Amino acid sequence: MLQQPIAKPPLTLYMAAPRGFCAGVDRAIKIVEMALEKWGAPVYVRHEIVHNKFVVDNLRDKGAVFVEELEECPNDRPVIFSAHGVPKAVPAAAAAREMIYVDATCPLVSKVHIEAQRHADNGLQMIMIGHAGHPETVGTMGQLPDGEVLLVETVDDVASVGVRDPEKLAFVTQTTLSVDDTSDIVAALQRRFPAIVGPHKEDICYATTNRQEAVKAMAPKCDAMLVVGAPNSSNSKRLVEVGARAGCSYSQLVQRATDIDWRALDGIGSIGITAGASAPEVLINEVVDAFRDHYDVTVEMVVTAEENVEFKVPRVLREPV
Repeated sequence: MLQQPIAKPPLTLYMAAPRGFCAGVDRAIKIVEMALEKWGAPVYVRHEIVHNKFVVDNLRDKGAVFVEELEECPNDRPVIFSAHGVPKAVPAAAAAREMIYVDATCPLVSKVHIEAQRHADNGLQMIMIGHAGHPETVGTMGQLPDGEVLLVETVDDVASVGVRDPEKLAFVTQTTLSVDDTSDIVAALQRRFPAIVGPHKEDICYATTNRQEAVKAMAPKCDAMLVVGAPNSSNSKRLVEVGARAGCSYSQLVQRATDIDWRALDGIGSIGITAGASAPEVLINEVVDAFRDHYDVTVEMVVTAEENVEFKVPRVLREPV
């Protein structure tokens, strides 16, 4: 007698849109691929081009060599600066060594760099809202001399930050922060320093904002939520936090399908799936396929924005050798 297959439990799988790659990440990966095509392997990359192991390993297989400092790069091979941006001293050092270098800094991060310099030229000391040690924060603070950019990470930090002149201040932010947390910190800065000057346009990038809004819309529908992304990805970790705050008590980060804790998901009827801005769609699909193996899945899209942003790659890559 043939055994009947065990019926899979039903599951509604909500897919956030937008999710995954943003224009800055897409551009940065293209820059490495085009550099390899133009100059051949190896091409050196200072820091992970974007924070995703799958992406980095794929580029490494094609001939990219990832290092943490410029000193690790030979003079006679091209070097690419990651999407997170670098302190001014790094391209200056590359130029002094007569290296070929390509800056893959996201244009929206470069906008913050330009903003910081403009405020400094106007005699204002900068306060940066960001995460200590994150490469984007290090790069932005490194646009100005030591002491000209003060870092605050929390509302509590605002009370203790020591400034040169409370009447001559401006602030910028890391582009991948929690929109809500940053709003609270900005409010605290404005209470303590009423004259502080903010950015003309919000520094938190469109992709970070859109992905967080999609999670907020999706979270109340879900018994659980998974964010596909890397543990060193700031915007991915913020999505986990936003999901938990928006009412989804089980909100977890996974790098890929093998990281899913199936026991923790036992008995759920719905799950939300999203991905950080440096997570490729192939990893998202892998997670969805894993749920199809375990459940009778019905997919529903949660669309909160349409994205059609595209950034050009630097001219040096479009020119013949």
